[in-house]
Amino acid sequence: MENKVAVIFTGGTISMKVDPRINAAIPALSSEEIMAMVTNIEKYTDIEIINFAKLPGPHMTPEKMMELSKLVRKTLARKDITGVVVTHGTDTLEETAYLLHLTIKNEKPVIVVGAMRNGSELGYDGPSNLSAAICTAISDEAKNKGVLVVMNNEVNAASEVTKTNTLTVNTFKAPEFGPLGIVDNDEVIFYRDIKYRDYIPTENIETDVALLKTGVGMNSDLIEFCIQSGYKGIVIEALGRGNVPPKMIEGIENAINKNIPIVIVSRCPTGRVLDTYGYEGAGKHLKKLGAIFGYNLPGQKARIKLMLALGITNDINKIRNIFENI
Repeated sequence: MENKVAVIFTGGTISMKVDPRINAAIPALSSEEIMAMVTNIEKYTDIEIINFAKLPGPHMTPEKMMELSKLVRKTLARKDITGVVVTHGTDTLEETAYLLHLTIKNEKPVIVVGAMRNGSELGYDGPSNLSAAICTAISDEAKNKGVLVVMNNEVNAASEVTKTNTLTVNTFKAPEFGPLGIVDNDEVIFYRDIKYRDYIPTENIETDVALLKTGVGMNSDLIEFCIQSGYKGIVIEALGRGNVPPKMIEGIENAINKNIPIVIVSRCPTGRVLDTYGYEGAGKHLKKLGAIFGYNLPGQKARIKLMLALGITNDINKIRNIFENI
């Protein structure tokens, strides 16, 4: 067999079953048990199992993500490895996938995959998702596309995909641009490519980064709390095109004056932020104060990017270039 795919297990619903004592899903399936359900995969590739963790999605941490990134890079460097598949809890899958996307520079495919139904449920989607991910990992067409997320036979870019529904098996979508392709009859078919690939070469990550969501009439209290608590960066999911209520301006200005970068994204699920409006608290005003615009990133991904940027530098202008030089 010419191909070998490393499958790194980190946990998540894909490795869970219902414990009858508490009537709730918990980590229970071993990596070998999960792989045994991926039938006939030996016809396509050799598999090497790497057990990294058994974490539910909410138990993942930025430090663990960086540790995982180092493991993936080390595994990709091996000549016998064609590609890497990472299993992950879906709650934080997009954040881990995006961190891997930003910190890995390798032409070999890296696929992140999970499941929406556990091993005790009818229609357990773990094995089918995993088989599609492995088929993607051995495809020459999947090279040089950055980290990909494969769920429900759809292939999405880690930079674009988000979890859109708490329940459905087709929850992972790229609402702005749509999927890159599909997995059909064990073959990957790509419809498009991504134009821009970002890369942040760092071994460090700054975890003290806050994420705040803007609502009507909000003030600077939460921003001031973050400043006083020692946060090194703040991401604000602003209104619409990137605007905030006037009472938030004082806190934003205070943070920037203390060399704490403020990254502005939108709470809208699609569309980029831009300094379109010129009234108090609007995008033009925030730009003038020195806020950084996060283009079309959702808050959770902008936070990951700011964590990594702060792992390189505390210079707000350099961080601005990382976000805005697109």
